[in-house]
Amino acid sequence: MSVAAQDFTGFGSAFDRIVENVERVIQGKDEVIRLALVTLLAEGHLLLEDVPGVGKTMLAKALARSIDCSWSRVQFTPDLLPTDITGVSVFDRATGRFEFKPGAVFANICLGDEVNRASPKTQAALLECMEERQVTVDKVTHRLEEPFMVIATQNPVEHEGTYPLPESQLDRFMMRVSMGYPSRASELEILDRHGGHGMLDTLEPVARGDDVRDLIAQARQVHVAPSLKRYIVDIAEASRSHPDIHLGASPRASLYLLRASRALAASRARDYVIPDDIKELVIPVLAHRILIAPDAQMRGVTSEDLLIELLERVSIPVGQTA
Repeated sequence: MSVAAQDFTGFGSAFDRIVENVERVIQGKDEVIRLALVTLLAEGHLLLEDVPGVGKTMLAKALARSIDCSWSRVQFTPDLLPTDITGVSVFDRATGRFEFKPGAVFANICLGDEVNRASPKTQAALLECMEERQVTVDKVTHRLEEPFMVIATQNPVEHEGTYPLPESQLDRFMMRVSMGYPSRASELEILDRHGGHGMLDTLEPVARGDDVRDLIAQARQVHVAPSLKRYIVDIAEASRSHPDIHLGASPRASLYLLRASRALAASRARDYVIPDDIKELVIPVLAHRILIAPDAQMRGVTSEDLLIELLERVSIPVGQTA
């Protein structure tokens, strides 16, 4: 076995160890947990969208607690201010200078709970943080420590008192994942495990911040053949020319699909990406980025339907992949 293969076998083991730790709290959601961890290791941000009570916040907390690094939580409300997230300069009478007080975003993992309940101005405070991993206050730029990930939860926009996220902000989330209701067996297990006390309080970290940084560095080294890069671009271009899609996938979407496929391949102890890795990630990475044309919306077409159609249209690379 080569050194590279041994390294990625270790990557897969570390990945599975974190997943199993989170599954002590979240039952029956293996795929969602794995996608959340892939997002972290691909240096992206995650949007958890679903109705209340299905475990969105619990998943974010369990992932944060499984890694021994700094994390913070922001409860998004209509009266939340941008400075509560980014920080503010406060005058210190003792020194006669303004001192910067970091906001909640200065953590390795920042949980934004019910992000669509804050005003658009407050939501926009996350734009620079998520894209450039820095905060600029009073013309001074403050870098955010790596790894850095925003996990935002969101209730569907049909609920009262919400502000839909603009396209510019949605595009900064690498993936959007829906928790969904648990199966009957999983819900019975939830009653058994959580009926008396919460499992989250007993959850211990199984990885350190340095471990996560090493895994991120390894994921960057996963090989993606030129034919697969062309496959990603073909999918993005197909979304831009489809008659039922008003706004197709951006170049950032293609880049995120590339990064996520690398992390997914590494999680499976491979040092190379295969077409199935990309196909598996198309919906979580692209579905929230495309806007459906009004006439297609009237017919009840969803972004997931269109992406499945695109995957059937775009040719899969075959033969030599190196």
